[in-house]
Amino acid sequence: MKSKTGKVRLGKGLSALIPSAETPGAPAGEGGGIQEIDVKLIEPNPFQPRLNFDQDSLDDLKKSIQEKGIIQPILVRELEPGRYQLVAGERRWRSTVELGIEKIPAYIKVIESDEDMMEIALIENVQREHLNPIDLALGYQRLIDDCGLTQEEVARRIGKDRTTITNVIRLLKLPDRIQESLAKGEIREGHARALLRITNAKLLDKIWQRTVKESLSVRAVEELARKAEETQKAENGKLLEKRRKPPYIGKVETKLREKLGTQVKLRTKKEGGTIEVTFYSGEDLERLMDIFEKINF
Repeated sequence: MKSKTGKVRLGKGLSALIPSAETPGAPAGEGGGIQEIDVKLIEPNPFQPRLNFDQDSLDDLKKSIQEKGIIQPILVRELEPGRYQLVAGERRWRSTVELGIEKIPAYIKVIESDEDMMEIALIENVQREHLNPIDLALGYQRLIDDCGLTQEEVARRIGKDRTTITNVIRLLKLPDRIQESLAKGEIREGHARALLRITNAKLLDKIWQRTVKESLSVRAVEELARKAEETQKAENGKLLEKRRKPPYIGKVETKLREKLGTQVKLRTKKEGGTIEVTFYSGEDLERLMDIFEKINF
């Protein structure tokens, strides 16, 4: 597949860019093998899909680096002599900087276009399991919007089925506050999928707040969403029926309600219709019968 510039897109993730773990000294394609690079010469990846870096996770990584060193090198591209840009491994690079370590092992890869850089960074990141669902959804969406891939192509390159990609992207339809709640881990992806069924904004917000406050199970939220969906369908049906009624129907219903002292509904059909008169007890029925008997048929 070609980019807008006519160049063939990479679309293969890191496996096509760096040597395997079994051959640590092998060259990384164009540009050479592993080198120790001054961390001050490296700038962050502008196409980084991850929006939030969990500090606890970074602290754990720093402890690991202090004890065992950096086991897996980062991947960079050389912008110009003595200036590099991260492709993958920002958590390792950040941890190294915070620890005050001056140099970090890195694979150097020649990546000519920003478009290829973006695609590699996005694919590498969305393949990682520790991305939260919203960062993952944004990563998939950027592959579609910025790299021109279809959902089928994203699925193939990530190694997922298309339905999975579609379901994750749908999470971006949730209001921002609920997306943030999911990203923070206040609710799980199962909760979010259930909440997607609720179309009433106020009810959606109410059920979400209750989910967080009461730590509701996914099944409980699914049940609340099902009831909300049924209620919404019923309300939509009533609204549709009301809209279909000719203007004179409402006037006739009002007159009959006043005369009979009870609820009356006229249901029109293509030809003719029915009159529905409500009674609430045996005595109420007798009262209505008295009224009907006084009518001269």
